[in-house]
Amino acid sequence: MKLFIRRFPDPALREKADKIKKLDENLIEFADKLKSLMHANKGCVGIAAPQVGFLKRLIIVDVSKHKKACEIHGLLVMINPEIINTDGMVMNREGCLSVPDFTGNVTRSENIKVKYIDLKGDEKTLSTSGFEAVVVQHEIDHLDGILFIDRIKNSKRDLFDRKKY
Repeated sequence: MKLFIRRFPDPALREKADKIKKLDENLIEFADKLKSLMHANKGCVGIAAPQVGFLKRLIIVDVSKHKKACEIHGLLVMINPEIINTDGMVMNREGCLSVPDFTGNVTRSENIKVKYIDLKGDEKTLSTSGFEAVVVQHEIDHLDGILFIDRIKNSKRDLFDRKKY
């Protein structure tokens, strides 16, 4: 099965993803394909299962090669991620594979604590900040049918045509 990125206004991007109840070989295989798709897109630092039409609570984040990253926890595969604490606010320019023509200024929490389940089935807690925290929040939004363009306060001032790479 070949995965492809759903693009706005695809209705699947507005759906709320279901919790994953069972960690099995199929889920691990799907996560591996999702990770490959993320790495195949130059500059991509995160992806969520709903972006390929799989409405389950799974995200992948890897900011290790991005110049904005100051706190780096490597490749994170997060099942049923839930933000349990936030602190501070920061504005960043965000983009998204599902909204390929635009970027926008979005305000998010600067520091977060998130709990999740890893691919071994272990419950984990992660505290992170800066760019990595922003990416985790962006991807968790996808699990709730929220796109970064929904978080832009003033589209005339804070929404931009994406530069072509």
